Amino acid sequence: MSRTINSAKLADILSVGLDKLGFAVSEEQQLKLVGYVERLHKWNKAYNLTSVRDPEQMMVKHILDSLTVKPFIIANRVIDVGTGPGLPGFPLAIVLPHTEFTLLDSLGKRVRFMKQCAHELGVDNVTPIHSRVEDHQPDPLYDVVISRAFASLKDMLHWCAHLVDSSGEFLALKGQYPQDEITQVSYHFQVDSVTALCVPDLIGERHLVTIRKV
Repeated sequence: MSRTINSAKLADILSVGLDKLGFAVSEEQQLKLVGYVERLHKWNKAYNLTSVRDPEQMMVKHILDSLTVKPFIIANRVIDVGTGPGLPGFPLAIVLPHTEFTLLDSLGKRVRFMKQCAHELGVDNVTPIHSRVEDHQPDPLYDVVISRAFASLKDMLHWCAHLVDSSGEFLALKGQYPQDEITQVSYHFQVDSVTALCVPDLIGERHLVTIRKV
């Protein structure tokens, strides 16, 4: 059963988590992050956007987990593929207001949710798009492709190679160290790094895989 919203508790979990991450996030941005969780919890009751039902767990498993990638995003244009209800792209867009985020998903209900959130919260650097990744033909190309719980590294690179130019970067959020997936990466790509991430209050491993075209 989903729980009712305690906005003050959500704000506290977020504030403590940001302190642990060492991130400076404005009060306005924190309010928008809490507002996103409030709306996700509300919409989730009707549209089943995420398997996480508890809003406090949403703050940890969705928001703080997404924000751990913030230091690795140094780009003007980012696409989040298979974004679901906007993860990790929507929270990252809130805390990186000068970066343009395209949020791509193949389910219309998720895209409608993201558009409504962007409108209500005043997040104007996100563009939710209803499309399959292989059908999306951007012009200009993106600087970074990011994904979270989207596909294997091999499949991600196969489906997303056309989204960035030769200098583009792929960021994949994974759980345990994805050794088997790394060995299957095509010779057309190079794994630059695999970084262990520490998500406040989250039990379990998290890794960020950074890949470039060769």
